[in-house]
Amino acid sequence: MSNGFNGGFALLVVLFILLIIVGAAYC
Repeated sequence: MSNGFNGGFALLVVLFILLIIVGAAYC
């Protein structure tokens, strides 16, 4: 349960960071 939660959280963080990078690139 902990491993799955950590994996999902890490994926969410990576997607959020990529969204910020793409947003900064297009701004």
